[in-house]
Amino acid sequence: MIEIKTNRIIVGISGASGIIYGVRLLEILCKLGVETHLVMSKAAELTLAYESELKPADVYTLAHTKYGIRDIAAAISSGSFKTDGMVIAPCSIRTMSEIATGVTCTQITRAADVTLKERRRLVLMVRETPLHTGHLRTMTALSEMGAIIAPPAPAWYTMPESVDDIINQSANRILDLFGLDTPGTQRWREEPSLD
Repeated sequence: MIEIKTNRIIVGISGASGIIYGVRLLEILCKLGVETHLVMSKAAELTLAYESELKPADVYTLAHTKYGIRDIAAAISSGSFKTDGMVIAPCSIRTMSEIATGVTCTQITRAADVTLKERRRLVLMVRETPLHTGHLRTMTALSEMGAIIAPPAPAWYTMPESVDDIINQSANRILDLFGLDTPGTQRWREEPSLD
């Protein structure tokens, strides 16, 4: 497989709890100078109101380009639009299930489907617990298709002092999966960077 770095990542934000993960990824990617293409579900906009004081417009301003959830003509709907991949953070069980079946009903799941068919990196930050057997089978199917299932799991060896520390470490580990090294990421048995 030929890998071409575009410095361009699609960010999907579904309506699952943990919307701060998607927001933080956009903030970090912006600081890193990575071009982001955002699509946020209507449920995500509702969750945003429940979990933060941010408005959808605040989140949209963090992205280079935004797309409507029903925009079938969006650039991210086509495999000819080159990206380094896509992250969905948080990823709801519904979103995950749509991707696994290939029956995509929104721009988030269509972009994810395209990411998989083009053999690009797809990372799903699934936010649900506990999981029943159907969820686990769906995750297995997605993993077999090439997706990476990466639920947010705090790294307690970093000795986090705040919720923000936990969010940052989780977001930075997700970006590791795209080959992006973020300043301040604490790694096992390494001194943290002071950049």
